[in-house]
Amino acid sequence: MRLTVLGCAGSFPGPDSAASGYLVQADDADGRTWTVLLDLGNGALSALQRYGDPTGLDAVGLSHLHSDHVADMVVLNVLRRYRPEGPCPPVTVHGPAGTAERLAQMAGKDPATSTDGQFDVVEWRAGSAVVVGPMVLEPVPVEHPIPAFGIRVSGPSEDDPARTVSLAYTGDTDACAGLDALATGVDLLLSEAAFVEGRDDVSRGIHLTGRRAGEAAARGGAGRLVLTHIPAWNDPAVSVAEAAAVYDGPIELARPGGVHVL
Repeated sequence: MRLTVLGCAGSFPGPDSAASGYLVQADDADGRTWTVLLDLGNGALSALQRYGDPTGLDAVGLSHLHSDHVADMVVLNVLRRYRPEGPCPPVTVHGPAGTAERLAQMAGKDPATSTDGQFDVVEWRAGSAVVVGPMVLEPVPVEHPIPAFGIRVSGPSEDDPARTVSLAYTGDTDACAGLDALATGVDLLLSEAAFVEGRDDVSRGIHLTGRRAGEAAARGGAGRLVLTHIPAWNDPAVSVAEAAAVYDGPIELARPGGVHVL
């Protein structure tokens, strides 16, 4: 199983990265590659065309409905609907309650941007896993101002397909029981770290700091920590230092085009 970062900028596209978007891929026993897209924020469709195939998605999982995580779903629909070869078959989109309405709202009333026919929207249900080829997706409710989920993905190891590995994507969250559930025993924790200790202490229930991400990784025994969703006005080195103060495992920064093999 492998993770490719499409975009990792926090809250808005930065000068060097689109907003949130991630590909998770795994090969089955017959050699077929299955692809799950996790979020598609502002600008991330551009990177999806570079690092993946927008017409070959097997499933989409949306963590929550803020635009920096879903805005490019509308233009993904345009690409899939109007390609010269004809429309793609519908792809299943898993998301929080209200996902279909939110996508329709962003598309507007122009029939040319309607998402009907391209996306089969299914609501996440906590505790109800979703199987996509050799991968299993488990949605976990987390703490954010709107309904939000982290997503834990299990699948075959690249080095040893008989062995199951796991990654967990926090989406946007503050420290909470759901975050701990995502981090527990996971091989790779892809964690947002949009806030900075001291500067953002009064704003709770929205985002993690590097320290709080590191604490979750340490409590859960995560194998490695990848920090993401860092806004352009933050110094990423500060987020890494905060995490390293409380977590002694490997720490990396998410970078556009970066591939993390499990």
